[in-house]
Amino acid sequence: MQLWFIPIFYAVTSVVGGIVVPRLEARFLPYSLDLSVSSAQAFLSAVASGMMALTGIVFSIAFVLVQFNAIVYSPRLVVWLARDRTLFHSLGVFVATFMYSLSTLAWVDRSGAGKVPLVSCLLVAAMLIASVILLSLLVQRLNSLQITQVLRIIGDTGREVIARTYRPRQAREGACLPAERQSPPVALTVRYMGKPAVVTSLDIRSLVDQACKSRTRIVVACAVGDTLIEGTRLLKVYGGKVGISESELRRSVRIGEERKFEQDPKYAIRLLVDIAIKALSPAINDPTTAVQAIDQIEDLLRRLANCDIETCEAIDADGVVRVIYQVPSWNDYLTLAFDEIRQFGSTSIQVIRRLRAALVELAQLVDGDRAELVGIYLQHLDSSIDRSTFDPQDRATARVEDRQGLGISRRSDVAVPRS
Repeated sequence: MQLWFIPIFYAVTSVVGGIVVPRLEARFLPYSLDLSVSSAQAFLSAVASGMMALTGIVFSIAFVLVQFNAIVYSPRLVVWLARDRTLFHSLGVFVATFMYSLSTLAWVDRSGAGKVPLVSCLLVAAMLIASVILLSLLVQRLNSLQITQVLRIIGDTGREVIARTYRPRQAREGACLPAERQSPPVALTVRYMGKPAVVTSLDIRSLVDQACKSRTRIVVACAVGDTLIEGTRLLKVYGGKVGISESELRRSVRIGEERKFEQDPKYAIRLLVDIAIKALSPAINDPTTAVQAIDQIEDLLRRLANCDIETCEAIDADGVVRVIYQVPSWNDYLTLAFDEIRQFGSTSIQVIRRLRAALVELAQLVDGDRAELVGIYLQHLDSSIDRSTFDPQDRATARVEDRQGLGISRRSDVAVPRS
């Protein structure tokens, strides 16, 4: 559901309710609230005027805070934070309270009867209480824009995506071979047509079903997170004896204006890296924020280390490979997570020590090719320290891994005290 529909739904419902409810109440519930006409009119007028003023003030502050924090952290956070459903539900309830208060006000002392609608006034009071509750939730959401909370929210989202996207790592790993080396000639190439857009997710199950029906093998030429432009290859179909619908193939590649977390664990790491390198810019110069971002990045990499991220084939019920798609490798994740932070944080001892701690502990967690790649990154970091402008003492300090950056130095050769 589109988010703009939420406040419109509340507004339409309040208008319909303002027309129907007072009339039903006047016909079937001829009870009057034990309140003077002037008091009821003052109450309803205060609610109506106050809700409009509150709506303008609250949402002006909200959008200013969202914009400010997005500029400080990352421009890619603007849309994500502004799409909070609490924001739209709050706007809808505020507008509904205003409009229904006006409708109820019109029925006070209707035709000079001196009556105050009981049910409608109680509904206005209930909506006012709901508005206060939503205002409290909205203020709580604004408090979550603090850097610690923003990093935690992004990290939590990344952890959910990893758990949903990947399976636990298998004892045996296999890399996908290029489709062109093991498949017959291309029977159909599906290209993207339209304005630039981003691949948000892939419907692998639908592609497998279509490949089974047409007895083909489908190779996905784009990856989740890629930006598509006119003529970009989406899919390649190999072999087949039965025709396959190109429109159905296009629908299996879901696109949007912005990247989403749905099947893209890289996006969470991308946002965390954006925050880290923004904090390391000369204009902000906040290495502690970069260290906090590395905390979340390391946790995501640890979870990815326990996942089977190399699987890039989908099979049918008979075990035949039907779909081959692109997935990021362990090296891709390491590159995304560390390269930019290492480059922009090369003059910060605090950041280098935290990076070194992350790499050392990752090297102890993984094995095989993954451990070798982590070792290469650790050597690259040490060589960056050697080439830096640090003096010998600073170089020695930077080579000590420290999870706090500048807190407690941890060495692997610490002697265990004798009992």
